[in-house]
Amino acid sequence: MNPVALIQARMGSTRLPGKVLMPILGKPMLWHIVKRVSYVKGLKGTVVATSDAPEDEAIRRFCIDEGIQVFAGSRDDVLDRIYRAASLYRADPILRITGDCPLVDPKLVGSLLKLYESGSFDHMGIATGAGAVFMKGGRFPDGLDAECFSFPALERAWMEATDPRDREHVTSYIWRQPKIFRLGVLESDEDFSRMRWTVDNVEDLKLISKIYEVLYTDERPFLMRDVLKYFSEHPELAELNREFIGKEGYEELWKIPGLNELKKEP
Repeated sequence: MNPVALIQARMGSTRLPGKVLMPILGKPMLWHIVKRVSYVKGLKGTVVATSDAPEDEAIRRFCIDEGIQVFAGSRDDVLDRIYRAASLYRADPILRITGDCPLVDPKLVGSLLKLYESGSFDHMGIATGAGAVFMKGGRFPDGLDAECFSFPALERAWMEATDPRDREHVTSYIWRQPKIFRLGVLESDEDFSRMRWTVDNVEDLKLISKIYEVLYTDERPFLMRDVLKYFSEHPELAELNREFIGKEGYEELWKIPGLNELKKEP
């Protein structure tokens, strides 16, 4: 086992260009994500997987300056980028985290890795985001996304996937085919699917910045439970980005038979 986290990052966001390097408490958002991921128990390495396009030079330079491992690959064929990064760093399993999740919870990701290692899975995901749209169980807040999958599963997807959506979204070829791949899901005991903690627009960034201003310390990473407590004390915070909840477009992109056959893990 050589678990390596690959943090997928780019500058070319449609809604909020350059968001991964936008400051939160004076540090780029990507810096905070890398730091939070570094707390995940059992990880052997963390790599930022960006593109070799000119617009992503700022990400590559930032990583070099900060001493962060970085890999540059295809801008549009993200599946190829992740596959080549995983090959170079001999990652197996791969923990995939996206660069728009500055509240990624290292304890939750550690639980995901532990659950993956305890069974015979090709792919294990946290119940949030596109892969959990059709699930009936509890989901975590949008923005705590993470996936853990084997290198052989990634390699098969890399060789077989031809749909442009599968090349862009990396693991959709895997989790759309439960008859081929052994799939597992880490569900939440409660349903937090109406909470939006990802960053796609200015309102999201304002919310995340407020959370960091109150909860961030250098001593330890704040966790999902800390954010939930803060929200319970200040319910008005949810209004900052409520208008964007449910408008991610996941349902239209992935309305494909078979998703409800996902194995569910408690």
